[in-house]
Amino acid sequence: MAYEAGTKALQDAGLRYNQVEQACVGYVYGDTCYGQRALYQLGLTSIPIYNVNNACATGSTALFMAKQLIEGGLADCVMALGFEKMERGSLSAKVS
Repeated sequence: MAYEAGTKALQDAGLRYNQVEQACVGYVYGDTCYGQRALYQLGLTSIPIYNVNNACATGSTALFMAKQLIEGGLADCVMALGFEKMERGSLSAKVS
């Protein structure tokens, strides 16, 4: 899921993998390094990857973080990526 979304996003933007300098990856249900796992499939292995988990605001938080990294001059090209495999019905509490 993340591979397809990331690949299509790069194609749409006309970018290559090596132009991405940092990434903010959002997901709610997953282990702490799922962002790295997702982006390593794209070939993004030597950049900072920030894992974002902020409940229903996860996607917008990842996008906002990417915006701040660019505006703050820390990077010129940042990928914001989100993915999730939702269950049927309302969200429920998960305890690991």
